[in-house]
Amino acid sequence: MDVTDFQLGGSLAGKRIVVAMSGGVDSSVVAALAHATGAETIGVTLQLYDHGEAVGRAGSCCAGRDIRDARAVCDRLGIAHYVFDHESSFRETVIDKFADEYLAGRTPIPCVQCNMGPKFTDLFALAKDLGADCLATGHYVQRVEGADGAELHRGADPARDQSYFLFATTRDQLDFLRFPLGALPKARVREIAGELGLGVAGKPDSQDICFVPDGDYAGLVKKLRPEADTAGEIVDLAGRTLGQHRGLIHFTVGQRRGLEIGGVPEPLYVVRLEAAAKRVVVGPRAALAVSAARIERMNVLGPLHGALTAKVRSMAKPVPARMVGERLVFDAPEYGVAPGQAAVLYDGTRVLGGGWIAETEAALVAA
Repeated sequence: MDVTDFQLGGSLAGKRIVVAMSGGVDSSVVAALAHATGAETIGVTLQLYDHGEAVGRAGSCCAGRDIRDARAVCDRLGIAHYVFDHESSFRETVIDKFADEYLAGRTPIPCVQCNMGPKFTDLFALAKDLGADCLATGHYVQRVEGADGAELHRGADPARDQSYFLFATTRDQLDFLRFPLGALPKARVREIAGELGLGVAGKPDSQDICFVPDGDYAGLVKKLRPEADTAGEIVDLAGRTLGQHRGLIHFTVGQRRGLEIGGVPEPLYVVRLEAAAKRVVVGPRAALAVSAARIERMNVLGPLHGALTAKVRSMAKPVPARMVGERLVFDAPEYGVAPGQAAVLYDGTRVLGGGWIAETEAALVAA
């Protein structure tokens, strides 16, 4: 088994590593790698919601089965494991915000909110209370020591890179964090788990959002905010009514399916959501073209001047852009840029920072 460098300097004997454990294969292998260094290793799992209500299938993060799996791994490795109840914090900072964002016509990213809140802020406090020298996680990103301190870089395996979801990591947090899987492909991580006989070696990766195990986002929002299911008009760019919808929560910018509008000469897409008027505005694909976006609540990890690339959706490829004040200006029109999503900025593999898309500027593109 490879023993990944945790970058604590010299021998790790006498060091203490706290590992954030979700019960999946990634964090379990991190715990094994930490233990193999000779450092005292402690596994910590946050119970983030009532798993008795939330779990509808295998693979949902931080549920009852996942807590048991994390404990079983720690027992096999011979390390301590603690579970902390952070359900109320998770509901307030992640689940409620998720519902409110949909209600406001924006497209939320709860995984980023979770990293900004319970996973990093709360776990940081717990790890430091436990006297840890670092907090290690199973994220597929790389921490590189640069001339001016620790830098955040994309994971080596492009299919697993999670840097988009970690753009809000602060410099202080980056000093304390370690990501030992960042240079490894997923296949190798599963091999290590199998070599160690960990019961989670073949466990499926988690899918969808952990607190929506059935994938019904609209159903959850309706349960939390019944007013979100209010019907309204579907209009074209000129304001002409084309049809009716059954609630803004069923739509996101760039969506084509589910509009149920007949008799139109070309495909229509959701261009924007007008929450106050409860209107869905649709248009041709050309209307989705964006030339710039205003970014708020920026987290800066590196120099933002000059040419850079920007990623505006988790599955999108970074595209050439530049920052002009609080505006992110694209070199070429970008499509499907939605308020509520994140814009993450890169210089090659290095994450320079990012922020939240507040509003967009339409590009003049011929249909």
